[in-house]
Amino acid sequence: MKSLLPLFVLIFLIQVAKAQEVLETGGRKMPATWIDKDTKNRIVKLSASLEGNSQSFYFHNFPFIGNEMVFYNSSKQKAEDVTDMKHVEAGQVNLNNRQLYTVDLSSIKTKRITNEKTAMNGEVVCEKTKTVFYQIKDSVFALKLGQPKPKLVFVFPADFKSSISAVNVNGSLLAGSFATEAEKDILKNNPNKGSYFNLIYEAKLPKTLFTIDVSTGKLNKIFTDSAWLNHVQFSTTNPNLLMFCHEGPWHKVNRVWTIDVNTKAITQIHHRSMDMEIWGHEWFGKKGKNIYFDLQQPRGKEFFVGKYEVATGKESKYRLQQNEWSVHYTSNASETLFAGDGGDPGAVAKAPNGQWIYLFTPNGDHFDAEKLVNMKKHQYRLEPNVHFSPDGQWIIFRANFEGESQVYAVEIKKS
Repeated sequence: MKSLLPLFVLIFLIQVAKAQEVLETGGRKMPATWIDKDTKNRIVKLSASLEGNSQSFYFHNFPFIGNEMVFYNSSKQKAEDVTDMKHVEAGQVNLNNRQLYTVDLSSIKTKRITNEKTAMNGEVVCEKTKTVFYQIKDSVFALKLGQPKPKLVFVFPADFKSSISAVNVNGSLLAGSFATEAEKDILKNNPNKGSYFNLIYEAKLPKTLFTIDVSTGKLNKIFTDSAWLNHVQFSTTNPNLLMFCHEGPWHKVNRVWTIDVNTKAITQIHHRSMDMEIWGHEWFGKKGKNIYFDLQQPRGKEFFVGKYEVATGKESKYRLQQNEWSVHYTSNASETLFAGDGGDPGAVAKAPNGQWIYLFTPNGDHFDAEKLVNMKKHQYRLEPNVHFSPDGQWIIFRANFEGESQVYAVEIKKS
């Protein structure tokens, strides 16, 4: 007679099988891990241990320090977290305010790293120095992982109130763009993107790119233009190369530019070749040699991911099908795989079946697409913003298909 499995092994196998349930993704509370019934890929909820809403970073905002990922959570604070009740009574402390956390991608253990009583913004990560930079009102702070308290880096002067949006590869410079009070008023009085997007573009107000020296706190105004300068990001390898865009209706702007912060030399990335051609949502490849971007020739008709070689200016592109168009794309560390977060039928591609997290493999002049997560229960007012994990085996994204916003990772290989 064959021996039976020990009871503890049997219990373990049952628990594993239950944890790996094959389920429709979204529309209800999901377990900590499951297999998407439509794609057969495993999904893990990275923010499962936290209450409230969690969100991962914007698609070009690198969130990793080693195998840890920085993200936001807006859980309700405990009473002991608020040390001075006078601030609460005065309405200066939001008990549901956003804090920064890390998640260890091996153990899925989360750790809170900030304890701020006032809203923060401008969070950027320097992997090399293991530092998270963020801003509270007019003050910029640096928090090194493992250190208990942040360090004050810079305070914006009264005549130059702005915010940071990028840090360079060696952590020596921060960057951002300064807006006039007139632009801020347009945003405040027209909170819907359908209103302010055209209004700010048409206003042609001056805007200034700036850098901040992290060690000295010196502010350097490097470029001013009568255009809406936005999407500021540093090269992944060159600490002096800054990319920015001319924001506004994409068919009206020459979108992507770079500037050398030392020489002030400016280069336009890609040039329009036809009416209604658009390009944007640009990012640097991890190797720093290429800039990639969403390219449509023309808008809403033919879809590509464009590639621009920084050293030579040579361009190429990969074709996608209508349903494969994504709000944002990204690439892995070796730039051999790409990912996209899909889009709903109301987006520019008008895709009837585009609500998926995608894996893309370059194949000649096009991408071969693979669906990883069914996002039909996700409301795309929250952009999923995909990231490859440092080991390249998972794609991390945020979604609200359970109701609240949570952070997830989908395994690239099939389960």
